[in-house]
Amino acid sequence: MNLDDVRARIDAIDHEIVAKLNERLTLAGDVAAAKAEAGLPIFMPEREEQIYLKLAKLNQGPLDESTLRSIYKEIISVTRARQRKLRIAYLGPEATYTEQAALKTFGEAIETRPLATIPDVFTSVDKDEADYGVIPIENSTGGAVLHSLDMLAETELKIVSQVYLPIEHCLISRSPLEEITEVHSKDQALIQCRDWLGRHLPKAKQVDCESTALAVKQSGDKDGVSAIASELAATKYGVPVVAKGIQDRSDNVTRFLVIAAQPCGRTGEGADKTSLVFSINDEVGALERVLKAFSSRGINLTKIESRPSRKKAWDYLFFADILGHWDDEPVQAAIADLKQACNLVKWLGSYPNVK
Repeated sequence: MNLDDVRARIDAIDHEIVAKLNERLTLAGDVAAAKAEAGLPIFMPEREEQIYLKLAKLNQGPLDESTLRSIYKEIISVTRARQRKLRIAYLGPEATYTEQAALKTFGEAIETRPLATIPDVFTSVDKDEADYGVIPIENSTGGAVLHSLDMLAETELKIVSQVYLPIEHCLISRSPLEEITEVHSKDQALIQCRDWLGRHLPKAKQVDCESTALAVKQSGDKDGVSAIASELAATKYGVPVVAKGIQDRSDNVTRFLVIAAQPCGRTGEGADKTSLVFSINDEVGALERVLKAFSSRGINLTKIESRPSRKKAWDYLFFADILGHWDDEPVQAAIADLKQACNLVKWLGSYPNVK
């Protein structure tokens, strides 16, 4: 087959793809009407994950699953926007890793609202100024984001989705490396680059900022001052990159959560994760009974972490992730046991267990 024949076949396929995309978009109007009548939200992460799982089963290659998911992410984003553009609050300013996580979750067809702090994101969603909020929750190197944990425990908002984002940090400054005396960034980014900073800038003062992009924005015009952030942030604010890939681990990944006023439904097929927080009674064997409530029912406890309750000295909250949905019968049975051993059991949300 010659080149002209191949191009003719590609043109014919493109014609079919465009026609089918427009047909799909037209059907979105019917979906919007049905959702409005049933009182359902525009963004239903459980339904979208079901679509991605079905697509993975249909895919015969050579298109890999992650690429197929990315393509459909934008198709679904445009489809949602036909109903209404979602308002997404995130830890700003523009070009933060959290903004990248928001776009990875919702696609490009959204209205973004960068905010100064993590509590601001919670407040924006709680007051219906935004439909959803995106917050960092933990990093594979630096551990938990404590502000996020505290806010999840204190508010009634629910986790409805999660997203993992590979993180590559850059040192960003108008000054050369040998003239840098200060390094500004979010505390987590400073932790993730601790060894590199110890080797290359051992005498530089480290300054904590609300976000990585804000560090670039505030320090970009100061002599001897640098920031740790993404290459995207450097480009956005017009500050040169001094060094790339300065994170201590090449497999540096941050997990982000999407929060909303209403909980998420079941994805099914064992594809859900549930987050909760509890406080145990101060007695022998209390934590053991909590763990047994899950293990005896074959429920995988994927994470458990303690945090001071901030209510009284030496009082702790335990944040846990388990596989399964809050409404699953085994999970409900385990929760019933937890309530016998705990002062507090609070559901933080159930959502698709997307990697």
